[in-house]
Amino acid sequence: MANTKRGVCTSRVKRIQNVSLSLIFIICVLNYMDRGTLSVANPLIRNELGLSVAEMGVLLSAFLWPYAFTLLLAGGLVDRLKPRRVLTIAMIVWSIAQGAAGFIVSYGQFLLVRALLGVGEAPMFPTASRVVNDWYHEGDQALGVGIWNGAPPLGNAIAPIMLTPVMLMFGWRWMFVLMAVLGFILAGIWYSVYRDFDSKTLTEMDRHYLYQEGVAPEAHPVHAAAWGKLFSFRSTWGLILGFFGNVYIGWLFAAWLPGYLEQQRHMSIAKTGFVASVPFLFGLVGSILGGYLADRLTARGMTAIASRKMLTVGGLVIMACATFMAAETDSNFIAVASISAAIFFGQSSSGTSWSLATACAPANYAASLGAIMDFGGFIGGALAPMVTGFMVQATGSFTPPLLVAGVIGLLSAGAYTLGIGNEPISGKALASGQVPAM
Repeated sequence: MANTKRGVCTSRVKRIQNVSLSLIFIICVLNYMDRGTLSVANPLIRNELGLSVAEMGVLLSAFLWPYAFTLLLAGGLVDRLKPRRVLTIAMIVWSIAQGAAGFIVSYGQFLLVRALLGVGEAPMFPTASRVVNDWYHEGDQALGVGIWNGAPPLGNAIAPIMLTPVMLMFGWRWMFVLMAVLGFILAGIWYSVYRDFDSKTLTEMDRHYLYQEGVAPEAHPVHAAAWGKLFSFRSTWGLILGFFGNVYIGWLFAAWLPGYLEQQRHMSIAKTGFVASVPFLFGLVGSILGGYLADRLTARGMTAIASRKMLTVGGLVIMACATFMAAETDSNFIAVASISAAIFFGQSSSGTSWSLATACAPANYAASLGAIMDFGGFIGGALAPMVTGFMVQATGSFTPPLLVAGVIGLLSAGAYTLGIGNEPISGKALASGQVPAM
């Protein structure tokens, strides 16, 4: 049974929670609008640069490969150097890359700036995970994660609505420049407002809210050897392989939904800008609801790992089945409804997976384990746009890549089920070098 008894959240900690989570949410929305600019401008960029569908698939993936591998470094940096400094630098880097995209003159240059965007955006989610882990009690963390994890689908939802008119009025290049300016502004606000967690500043009441029995868990220093030993735990691989399927399906839709609606469903660019936003709004609701349910199950006596694992697996299975439905239906309405259901349950599963990683992580390694999980996810995310582009070019249809995505989702649900154990990773075992039996 879970022991989630705690003191009342003090006004100071509540204020920090509200301000930090609001900032993280807004920055995450911008982060995903940045990623979505290429999808919104897909047809115009293809025409101007003379790109094939397969070449556009590679360009859509160019962001994701450096993003995925930078994640491995980003989580450790966040845990070691703290969120305020790391996220500020990250926002400056990704805003430079986004602005540069407005001035490219060749396909090769576009590949380079999208790769730099991936490097800059990698610390975003590990930072968000660490902020919630620092300032929320374990029994409240899933909802906190669910809130910031709802920002990506909101960013994907409003990107077509807000950026399509800008693109049609001023051109796609100015759309990229505008997003860069917003990024620089938010970087300054984050650095000015947020302050890193420091246990020395906590009052006795703060401690009784944040920690079991008011006693902080032993936090071992973050160093490369212990970080590397995270890969020797079965739960780490359960998170890596499980998140692979979630992000694979999610990025198939994030990268190709406007193109899918235009090519497969024969919608106009203007109509696509509206219809493509609808499924992602469902994702926002799904993420928050998943976090809320996970915390309620924990409050009723389930362990944090058990409640989050159950919702993560269930959401991913339904996401996969809804993707199958979208592939097989002839109805545009049913297709959009199925994709909306897939993103709803996929975001619910994504949010509870992030809070599951936090529950499994030793103290002081929340960002590291979350980033390792996200690395596995974004290997899937990097493959999805590219594989989809090649399959659509070869078959002339989005049906085969959607069916493949559904199968991958079911396999990843199995990885969560078999890989995640009932106990968190031991900080002492990590620090001492003990390697568990897989």
